[in-house]
Amino acid sequence: MVQSSSVSPFPADEPLRCERLSVFVRGLEVQAGIGVYDHEQGRLQTLVIDVTLELEPRPIERLGDTINYETVAETARAIAAEGHVGLVETFADRLARACLDDRRVMRATVRIEKPGALSAVIAPGCEIVLAR
Repeated sequence: MVQSSSVSPFPADEPLRCERLSVFVRGLEVQAGIGVYDHEQGRLQTLVIDVTLELEPRPIERLGDTINYETVAETARAIAAEGHVGLVETFADRLARACLDDRRVMRATVRIEKPGALSAVIAPGCEIVLAR
């Protein structure tokens, strides 16, 4: 049902302001050489990555005003392509710092799960939050 522009079901007495703007990528699967144990060397393992980027709240009218989801995914894949990383925490830190290279990002939260790394557990992992 279309409402008339002059009638609002939620009348506002005060002007609204944007308090928060987050861009996120959830459940990104990346194959990476990762781990410190001998049996983890020379093979790829699945990482499941969630990234939340907090931007300065402002109007967004075009793609150039925000962060492209594909850029986040490409960055994670590029870190994996650089070669073996010992710790999931190191991978998360690198990804968060790379996201903060874009000055529009005020805070980066990176959560990485490493399914299959621990028996009888859905997924161990880590989460890091970096902010300017």
